[in-house]
Amino acid sequence: MNKSDLIEALAQKGGIHRRDAETVVREVFDAMTEALVRGDSIQIRGFGSFTVRTYGSYTGRNPKTGQKIKVAPKKLPFFKVGKELRERVKNKVNIPD
Repeated sequence: MNKSDLIEALAQKGGIHRRDAETVVREVFDAMTEALVRGDSIQIRGFGSFTVRTYGSYTGRNPKTGQKIKVAPKKLPFFKVGKELRERVKNKVNIPD
C-alpha cells in the first residue's frame, strides 16, 4: 500500500471525498514529521511507536575501492511495532469492516 492507496481507502471507508481524504492523510503525516523533527516520540497504541535514534560517527569502507571513510553522526527515524499489530500480522488476522 502506498500513500495514494491509503487516501483511496480512507475516502471509500470513511465515505468522504478523495480531496478531503488527501488533506487528512497529508496533515497526519505532516504532524508526525514535525513531532519527529522536534525530537518527540509518537506512540499509537496497538500499532507501534516512532522515535528518533542517534547514531555516532564511525569509520566505514567504500565498497568499490575499499578505502576507509569517516561516516558522520546522524539521526534517523525508527519504528517499533506494537504488540497488537505484531500478533495480527503473525496470525494473519484482518481488521473487521
